[in-house]
Amino acid sequence: MPNEEQASRNLQVRNIQQENSHIQKIDMLHLNNHIKMKLNNSPSIKMIHHNEQDKSHYYDKEAVVNFKDPPSQADVDKMAREIDGKLIDKLDSVYIFKSNSQTTTELIQYFDQNNQVAFVEPHYIFLQNEVNDTLYRNYQWNLPAVGTERGWNFTRGSDDVTIAVVDTGVDLNHPDLSGRLAKGYNVLAKNDNPNDDNGHGTHVAGIIAAVTNNAEGVAGVTWYNPVMPVKVMNAEGIGGSFDVAEGIRWAADHGADIINLSLGNYQSSQVLEDAIRYALDKDIVVVAAAGNDNTSQPSFPAALPGVISVAAVDWEGKRAPFSNYGDHIDIAAPGVYIPSTFTDGQYASLSGTSMAAPHVSALAGLIRSVNPNMKNTEVVEMMTKTTQKAGMDVPDIYYGNGIIDNSEALQLTYKRTKPFGGWFNRFNGR
Repeated sequence: MPNEEQASRNLQVRNIQQENSHIQKIDMLHLNNHIKMKLNNSPSIKMIHHNEQDKSHYYDKEAVVNFKDPPSQADVDKMAREIDGKLIDKLDSVYIFKSNSQTTTELIQYFDQNNQVAFVEPHYIFLQNEVNDTLYRNYQWNLPAVGTERGWNFTRGSDDVTIAVVDTGVDLNHPDLSGRLAKGYNVLAKNDNPNDDNGHGTHVAGIIAAVTNNAEGVAGVTWYNPVMPVKVMNAEGIGGSFDVAEGIRWAADHGADIINLSLGNYQSSQVLEDAIRYALDKDIVVVAAAGNDNTSQPSFPAALPGVISVAAVDWEGKRAPFSNYGDHIDIAAPGVYIPSTFTDGQYASLSGTSMAAPHVSALAGLIRSVNPNMKNTEVVEMMTKTTQKAGMDVPDIYYGNGIIDNSEALQLTYKRTKPFGGWFNRFNGR
């Protein structure tokens, strides 16, 4: 690490970290493996085997059905009787049906025969993209590694640019986050209390927006951008494709400028694709974690068109050994031993592409803070054109276009947005 970067890191650690900060040690690798084993052995859960290693899960005896036009209540009741089941949820023209006796395959065959059905698919299960933990290590090496502090010379963010974290919710009372939260939503409970009962969403939110320079805990990449917590996954870090899609649409309809999705599986879902397209058509920047199985199997939603797929690197700029790879990777960011906020007002250091993605979401928020009129495709261009190059070739299957560089990206944005006059005003304190 260059002397300048080392000095910047040491200064940051002294100024921002409390020596007695309690950083939890949480074995997320063990917990995630336990959840996968539980899913694998549950009679109500079925699997798709993409290869010997990679699997996707879905709820058996359930189907997600998108109708060309919403059916009448009489038609819904008739379908429920014919499948020996019931309607369990709906959003616009998308309905979830559950049968007492028919398998998902049989339900798909039944609904495929209905000419009013646009598509029918299994109700896929999404898991948080997180792999491991450690006790507090290396402090916030991640911020100087991507030029965060130099980037703050151009902007520290804007409270007019909101970043949605569609995840397990956020600890609404965390002292390092509570003042940075916009109104959110709990898709699972259908209420406005997206409190986190898992920790994953709180950790993601803290990377983006933990209060900086408050002599407490950790520093976020942004100083002022609000985080919109949208809870779509339960206490075990599990969420269905329908709930994730509803969370994306809710965020898109309630003012999100950027949506962070640190979740995924290996099976594409039409209901999820439609929600992503809905957000992109509203000019929202959508960022997703690439996955943590050291595989080239594309993970969704990260591999969907228009979504920024984020891989993880360590403090030496090398690919994290768990990080997924392939032609669908767009960009890379720090994802190893990342300290951040956690539930119950605590802190934890975690690893995963889940931790890499919010670095990119935060940078997108800073870019739009400089120029709120910049299109989502232009925001992506600002990030991918200014990366720190890694690997042998760029684009690269491990790093995409390279590792984000906040300082370079924000400098280019500032130059394009405010040529000479803007620079003159900024350096003269105006």
